[in-house]
Amino acid sequence: MTVALTTLVQEADRYLDAARIADYCPNGLQVEGRSQVTRIVSGVTASQALLDAAVEANADVVLVHHGYFWKNEDARIIGMKQRRLKTLLVNGISLLAYHLPLDVHPEVGNNVRLGALLGLQTEGPLEPGNPRSVGLVGSLEKPLTATEFQQRIHDALGRAPLMVEGSGRIERVAWCTGGAQGYIEQAVAAGVDAYITGEISEPTAHVARENGLSFFAAGHHATERYGVQALGEYLAGRFDIEHRFIDCPNPA
Repeated sequence: MTVALTTLVQEADRYLDAARIADYCPNGLQVEGRSQVTRIVSGVTASQALLDAAVEANADVVLVHHGYFWKNEDARIIGMKQRRLKTLLVNGISLLAYHLPLDVHPEVGNNVRLGALLGLQTEGPLEPGNPRSVGLVGSLEKPLTATEFQQRIHDALGRAPLMVEGSGRIERVAWCTGGAQGYIEQAVAAGVDAYITGEISEPTAHVARENGLSFFAAGHHATERYGVQALGEYLAGRFDIEHRFIDCPNPA
């Protein structure tokens, strides 16, 4: 089966309510390719490696969480940006990218998918009263030690998270995928036992230790692999087209 590119984009925009979410980049169709879509390739970031894999897979659309044209980036089409855009344009491949809309979505969002993968029962947003809160708060079915929870994250994501161990067992958890270490103080205010995100900064360890909070930096890429896969599967099922997720290795 095939679907018109315009129809696919309209449905993705509608499903994610993309127009209502202010962001650091344009969400939706970033590069226009051929008008009909049979096959979607999804991935975390629109890197050259993913684009090359999409060409090899005969993709019509590349669907990602991290696309292009970020606020304050160099607007010139040179170097790496030129090579990436040339790959898309020469091969007639569209680039479809969703950043914050894919973080916050209640069904296919990065955060809700990560929580489900780790066996967390979601209670609500990390920032109560904020309808656009990116992070979530939830609980484990039974308390775990920090080392046991670290192992659970390792088993689920396929990589060992960096851990700052807190002062007690873990039952209530806050999490926010990607580069959300700056939300650790909201996690402290939420009264949770642990906070999970992708990255760590130098002050993060001090905040965790001084508040008795276990902190886990599980990888920006590793924590954000799941929303784009779920969105790709949703669109494939909606329009009876093909979808393939390609995970380009990234240690960060």
